[in-house]
Amino acid sequence: MARFEPWVRGRPYTPRPVKISTGRGDDGTTGLLFGGRVAKDDTGPEAYGTVDEAVSALGVARSLAQGDTAEQLLQIQRDLFVAGAELATAPGNRGKLEPGATLVDDEMIGRVETWTEELERRVSLPPEFVVPGGAPLPAALDMARAVVRRAERRVVSHLRSTGIDDSRVVVYLNRLADFVFMLARAEEGSSQLWHEQER
Repeated sequence: MARFEPWVRGRPYTPRPVKISTGRGDDGTTGLLFGGRVAKDDTGPEAYGTVDEAVSALGVARSLAQGDTAEQLLQIQRDLFVAGAELATAPGNRGKLEPGATLVDDEMIGRVETWTEELERRVSLPPEFVVPGGAPLPAALDMARAVVRRAERRVVSHLRSTGIDDSRVVVYLNRLADFVFMLARAEEGSSQLWHEQER
């Protein structure tokens, strides 16, 4: 069963009851976080919609993970909710965003960088391209990494089209894709598996 776990600054909160089917989007528009509506195929919904895909892809990986890996993936999913909130905010309302809650900040980026550096110290990189699919968890992580990279591209397009130049979302997604790549390699366990995949 899926768990809905909204978090603000590391603390869970109880959301107000909401009606899922409102009909307001039947005209092809969607509401933004602090007000306003845009077309569902606008660059903003395209960007945060792809971030949401990344959350789900990482959820598949987390369902296969245990221990520290599962906890790290859960933290990343929560961080991506923050990125989604930022992207779902109109440029004129960015002043209402709160670092770490609705705005990606350097603490979030630093956490992923630290995790990546820890993996780099103990995991060797494969000598050639890795063919995903050697085991369920690494394969799920590789799929999630590809979705994160797609989200990164969508966010670049959105920020360019809106003229937003102070967002840290692209930096976070770029670092995140590197971490998920390294995590997949760590979960594969050894370079022997890479050589077996190449045959």
